[in-house]
Amino acid sequence: MESRNPAFRGRAFEQRSGAAYGAPGGGAPGYGAPAYGQYGYSPAPPQAPPAATRPMTMDDVVVRGFSTLLMLVITAALAWTLVPIRLATAVLAVALVAELGIWAFITFGRKANAPMVLAFAAAYGVAVGIISHVYNDIYHGVVFQAVIGTALAFGATLAVYALRIVRVTPGFARFVIAAGLGLIGLMLVNGLVHLFGGDGGIGIRDPSSPLAYVFSVAAILVGCFFLLLDFDTIEQGVRSGAPEKFAWYCAFGLVLSLVWIYLEMLRLLSYFTGRD
Repeated sequence: MESRNPAFRGRAFEQRSGAAYGAPGGGAPGYGAPAYGQYGYSPAPPQAPPAATRPMTMDDVVVRGFSTLLMLVITAALAWTLVPIRLATAVLAVALVAELGIWAFITFGRKANAPMVLAFAAAYGVAVGIISHVYNDIYHGVVFQAVIGTALAFGATLAVYALRIVRVTPGFARFVIAAGLGLIGLMLVNGLVHLFGGDGGIGIRDPSSPLAYVFSVAAILVGCFFLLLDFDTIEQGVRSGAPEKFAWYCAFGLVLSLVWIYLEMLRLLSYFTGRD
């Protein structure tokens, strides 16, 4: 199965009829489980062939997605409660480096499993907890509003997908990926301009500029579009009989999209909330 979501790139989890997970021609490279009937003659007693990997179900995705999100929420709450303000910047930097490293390993190494995905959620949660605490200290109550807004965005996007109001086509997927890369590029340019003395950067993060409002709304919409890609990937995986381990990739992608929406919702709502 070839996913349209960049978090699920590659044929690492393709299954072919009659092939075990990791067998040549199907399954993730590097796991190396031979297909049935490929055992050569050996004087040693014959070994029982490995059990075939069962197909992923929707329940697998729900359980792993909930576990990943719960890990993120727990570490976010701990970071909010335990990290003192004087150490917040240092802890945030360490969490971001760890998060990016694990993200790259999962994305490019195609090795999503419980330890890696939960470790990513834990590091991401620390970063989210510190950022949320800072925002809530400045704009009291904005975190709760952002959580509610993210939940509503998730529910609305799921309804749009279930009712087929928006269909995930290859062209739509290319548009979403291009839009996401464009937004990230603008954020990098804005950061560089701000770093080299340009107050407010190019205006996309300056509350006094209308561009900031437009940018945050666009970023939230793109996050919802990525959720549509996630839902399509999950549906394809269940329908095509992807292996159970693919559910961890699905959980990984869902958390990425949800946190993207949450952080942009947090920033947008802060524009309308008075400072304490």
